[in-house]
Amino acid sequence: MAGKITSFFREYTLIFSIILTIVGFIVLFFGITDIWFVDITKSLLNLSDDNVFLKCGVYLLIVGFIVFITGAWYLYSFFKDRKFVLEELKTNKRSELIKKHAELKSTVKHLPSKYQKMLDKKDEEFNIK
Repeated sequence: MAGKITSFFREYTLIFSIILTIVGFIVLFFGITDIWFVDITKSLLNLSDDNVFLKCGVYLLIVGFIVFITGAWYLYSFFKDRKFVLEELKTNKRSELIKKHAELKSTVKHLPSKYQKMLDKKDEEFNIK
């Protein structure tokens, strides 16, 4: 069961990281407006002074910052790993691929299965086991 969940998240890492970044940005925005622009927030949302939303601005700011940074980090690491794999698979020299093969295998584990298939295809092409 855990393997299925992990593989599901691995296949859709890009989508989840984009969603996480957007949600984090929105919550961070609400936290910022709730702390520094209280009057604007009250007038736009028609809130009273004793509303719970106005009392949790600091928490929204902290949670939004953490979620935004987490989403941005996953997005950055996905594109960095993807770029590394694609650049290394472009090579036409067997010796260059063998030098980076262990690093490629560990990187491909965290990417969608499409990249694992690309590495397997390149391994077959160069007869690497």
